[in-house]
Amino acid sequence: MASTHPSPCTESYDRRFEQLVLFNAELELLAEGFRWLEGPVWFGDHQCLLFNDIPNNRTLRWNEQHGVSVFREPSQYANGQTRDHQGRLIQCHHQSRCVTRLEHDGTTTTLVSQAGGHRLNAPNDVVVKRDGSIWFSDPLYGLLNDYEGGRQHSEQPAALYRLEPHTGQVQAMATDFDGPNGLAFSPDESLLYVAESGSAGVANPRQYIRRFQVSADGRSLSGGELFHKISPGWADGFRVDEQGNLWCGAADGVHVVASDGTLLGKVLVPRRVSNLCFGDRHHCRLFLCASTALYSLFTNTRGAQTP
Repeated sequence: MASTHPSPCTESYDRRFEQLVLFNAELELLAEGFRWLEGPVWFGDHQCLLFNDIPNNRTLRWNEQHGVSVFREPSQYANGQTRDHQGRLIQCHHQSRCVTRLEHDGTTTTLVSQAGGHRLNAPNDVVVKRDGSIWFSDPLYGLLNDYEGGRQHSEQPAALYRLEPHTGQVQAMATDFDGPNGLAFSPDESLLYVAESGSAGVANPRQYIRRFQVSADGRSLSGGELFHKISPGWADGFRVDEQGNLWCGAADGVHVVASDGTLLGKVLVPRRVSNLCFGDRHHCRLFLCASTALYSLFTNTRGAQTP
């Protein structure tokens, strides 16, 4: 049974949640009029947020002073994105079925487009580990229709991959997925959370968050058990805060889940949240890609340290 937190945009299910949100911080609508937003990433050195409007095939930029502008168009139907340790933009692309890096001189490097001798499907979300390795999910979603990149044929099953950028070696870390989606490491990187969003058109699809244990050398995974089931719907993208709580995009907003799997509370959003990130000053502002709109909420926690 939910209790009402002093902030009207939240619901508390556990007292720990009330330490994470602020009574006087409201959900802010930053911009709207898009088609389907994904992949928010904060650039603190430029004081701006980059995010993707996938059906419109463009990467957009938002900052407090000037609002929204076009960063890259076309974007090859970019979806998830992050930064590496040199501050470069790493993007997943549906149409070109690859992961790229935007260099400091403005050129683009394709990091990976194949695995095991076959083309990738439609890379979806991506994170960079402290050792510089790039981890990305590769479901079939971006191949299934013309709305988000164009219908294409899959050449291999959905999988979770690790890319060693110095050698170009790509390794399938887990292949027992129907639809791997969002992913995030715990603050100490000993755990990896991956959203299993299931297969389209399948009755009773697997749709839950899985948790893997990461080996000491960071090159293998174990476990992969069910960690938490989002309700209603399923988890899409998520990020971890400094305490190890998971902030998950969901049908009714953002679900905040403790590291023990307990639902702590919700940030209620009038549109489905696909993905989110922490940013702005002190890394305590939550930016939300919510279907056709971009929102933000200042929190009482900080995002886990990322590149």
